[in-house]
Amino acid sequence: MDTRSPWYLAYRRLRRNRTALAFAALFALIALFVLAAPLWANNVADTGPNATHTLDKVEVDGEAREVVNREGKPVGPLWFSAGGKFFLGADGRLGRDEMVRLMYGGRTSLFIGIVAALITTLLGTTLGLLAGYYRGWADAVIARTMDVIWAFPVILLGIALGVALATSGLQIGPMHLSGSSIWIPILIIGVVYTPYVARPIRGEVLALREKEFVEAAVSQGAGSLRVMFGELLPNLLSTVIVFFAIGIANSMLLESIISFLGVGVQAPNTSWGTMIAGGFELITSSPLLTVIPGVMLLLTVLAVNVFADGLRDALDPKAKLRLEAHAGIAEPEGTPV
Repeated sequence: MDTRSPWYLAYRRLRRNRTALAFAALFALIALFVLAAPLWANNVADTGPNATHTLDKVEVDGEAREVVNREGKPVGPLWFSAGGKFFLGADGRLGRDEMVRLMYGGRTSLFIGIVAALITTLLGTTLGLLAGYYRGWADAVIARTMDVIWAFPVILLGIALGVALATSGLQIGPMHLSGSSIWIPILIIGVVYTPYVARPIRGEVLALREKEFVEAAVSQGAGSLRVMFGELLPNLLSTVIVFFAIGIANSMLLESIISFLGVGVQAPNTSWGTMIAGGFELITSSPLLTVIPGVMLLLTVLAVNVFADGLRDALDPKAKLRLEAHAGIAEPEGTPV
């Protein structure tokens, strides 16, 4: 009988899943790419994400070319022919460097995805613990509130909240968030996905609270908070981790949708969603303005989803036989956390 830590066993199973590790490496490369935005902007492109170059010219192979011509068409990708400037061309009629905007927009999209997923996970886990442990009126209030949010399609609810908050902003006590604040879409996404975490967590808590280890903790005088966060939460960590990973991909997708519709990230901030929306006007003449941020978003979401799927299989004890039978390793089912 293997007595090693369940976390070590999960790590060993994940290490054997080469597909999940490959996509995790892809996500790491994308993260490094967007984090290197200041280096590229300052040392190569010599411009910022919001700097306009409508009337500027760029030297290409000894010849001066307009960044935006008289017909309003931006210069296409110059690759390294201009020393790295306008590597992916310029955007729209403002002549902003598309490569610089792609890197800075990726930073915004990743930041929104990670922080919104963190908010969703914290809210959903806390509410699920409270509802499942206390039951009764606490469960009824929390469950009905989650049902109200659940009743609305995520995209429609995100758009409705985005329209309302983009114009008036948000007042939270003494703190006021303007409609252009990046925290507006973060809070919207964090709230609308909360029921999708809270309800499964509640179901697991309802089952776990009847276990012997909970009864033993209560008989020893442990309070409710101690039982919830000291006994129940450690047994939910694997589920919470998977929800967090999946939440990053879902949050990035929702951000791109509401930003594309103009109620998400607001100027002067930029994200892959706003870049897709801006490039859509020139889809026939400059399709790369839409295709490139769209492909980056696709690869990032795909990488996170595949890795999250592998992580779920690694953390799920029921996946042992499927992942390890070929190696002849017999591990006990239901290893406690």
